[in-house]
Amino acid sequence: MAHQIIIYTDGAASGNPGPGGFGVVLMAGPHRKELMAGFRLTTNNRMELLAVIVGLEALKQEGQQVTIYSDSKYVVDAVEKGWVFSWEKSGFKKRKNPDLWKRFLQIYRKHHVKFVWVKGHAEVPENERCDELAVAAYKRSDLQIDYYYEEDPDKGLEIST
Repeated sequence: MAHQIIIYTDGAASGNPGPGGFGVVLMAGPHRKELMAGFRLTTNNRMELLAVIVGLEALKQEGQQVTIYSDSKYVVDAVEKGWVFSWEKSGFKKRKNPDLWKRFLQIYRKHHVKFVWVKGHAEVPENERCDELAVAAYKRSDLQIDYYYEEDPDKGLEIST
């Protein structure tokens, strides 16, 4: 029988936009994996969403029961309140980060995902670890390029709902 999969995620940016990174902690039974990456110019919301995407993409089998813990109201509310599905129906017109939302929906639909919002910097150990990973990621010297954001910054601005 498959284990319940728990994923903690966090994104961070130094300046918004600025250098950014994400951190992910995946847990299934006795297994634990940490993931992180940094980008030279991006936004906090892009990193929050990318952390969720990368966490789900790291799963080896489809159809998993997954609980994602995130301190991002942007991501959690967009999914749990159904906004992203309305955005999708309108072709993401006038929405930020359509590249990442489309990528998210592809992987999201391969699993049974539940989101839980956790307060950031509230001493939730795995959330704190994700924050450490995200910050460490954007402080690295080998930062990646968020091509979508850098080529058209207007599409990568923060969303207000």
